Amino acid sequence: MKVKKYIVDSMPDALQKIRTELGKDAVIINTKEIRVGGFLGMFTKKKVEVVAATDSNPESAATARPAIAAARPATAAASSSLAGLSAPIMSPAPVAATRPATSVRPEPRPSFEAAAAATSPAPYAPAPAAPSGAKEDALLQEMKQMKEMMLRLAQAQTGTGAATAVEEALPPAFDAIRSRLVEQDVLSELAAKLVEDSILRLEEEGRPASELSAVEAGAAVKSAIVELLTKRPIEQIRQDARIVHFVGPTGVGKTTTIAKLAAEQTLKFRKSIGLITSDTYRIAAIEQLRTYASILNVPLEVVFSALDLQKALDRMQDRDMILMDTAGRNFRNEMAVSELQSLLRIEERKDTFLVLSLSMKYSDMKAVTDNFFRFGVEKVLFTKADETATLGSIVNLLHDFPLSLSYVTHGQNVPDDIHIADARNMADELVGEPHEE
Repeated sequence: MKVKKYIVDSMPDALQKIRTELGKDAVIINTKEIRVGGFLGMFTKKKVEVVAATDSNPESAATARPAIAAARPATAAASSSLAGLSAPIMSPAPVAATRPATSVRPEPRPSFEAAAAATSPAPYAPAPAAPSGAKEDALLQEMKQMKEMMLRLAQAQTGTGAATAVEEALPPAFDAIRSRLVEQDVLSELAAKLVEDSILRLEEEGRPASELSAVEAGAAVKSAIVELLTKRPIEQIRQDARIVHFVGPTGVGKTTTIAKLAAEQTLKFRKSIGLITSDTYRIAAIEQLRTYASILNVPLEVVFSALDLQKALDRMQDRDMILMDTAGRNFRNEMAVSELQSLLRIEERKDTFLVLSLSMKYSDMKAVTDNFFRFGVEKVLFTKADETATLGSIVNLLHDFPLSLSYVTHGQNVPDDIHIADARNMADELVGEPHEE
């Protein structure tokens, strides 16, 4: 590791020196304002002290680049198997009219007491006596109450005995689907709930689950998954938004995703676009976005503070839309959170996307999402679908948080490898194609 300190007049001067002396892979470790010179504390000059570091072995970085380039054909091949998860957003053919999504009020997150009550065994209360004309309806309602009670009891129990009892109680076709969902990394409790809800709905319609084929069972569970994924409408970038923020942890592909969406807004919607980045911790990230900006012939501004951001926005007053990249930081760090919050505190029309990688563990994905809720994030964008064979984390996240699906990316190609999320295709991939025994 090679570390070097620079004392310069401004950050652009520092960036130029760092690029020249340490290379594009250098990382800025610390920056602060200092005063130098003068006499008896007077006539001092304000300078910026910047500490940067880079790998002392340049050969490792040089050999890494060909390896990455060689891996891209394999990535493109893998992405073809998952291309059906979404509908392409850029096509020369006219876009067919789609059925308008019904706006659904997001359900509030349950309190601790409500969650405890939901998992506690509830005493069974039979349905009240009904007139003779409604006896059949009352009987169905009573059966539904019994099934719900059994499900709550099973979820409240611990140990393999209770789990085995639930699995044995499921018809074989539905049990196979439950197992498939767990293999797709859907949380086991959620997988059981999706299957049980499907069975209850079918029996309310007078269709006993035990009499259904595997294909019919699969269709019922797929419908339950689609309903969960579309509880809030799937949304793109709002066309009336002027500033669009992209936030998320490091390494999820925010910069490449912004380039893809900038190309979409420029070529498809004919908008004049501006790019802003506050990711000054990675020199390579700035250069990557600068390259995309040059190709698209759009302006790029680099900002270091909220004050710089306002000046950059003033210089881009003629732009229809501004896409803003933010630094991927450790969002368990309160200082990093406060820095980002100052950059997102803008009064103009805005849209904010949380960017998450499908290659992340769900426990990490959930922790990141929980931290970003304070910024009013409403939309989630998933990247790297080509790097995983499971999609369960999408279902888990939308069950745990009131977020709207937006886009899914499945490769590095700009602008091709990004699509609007398709709930039906995701459900098909999660459940698979059931086959008759």
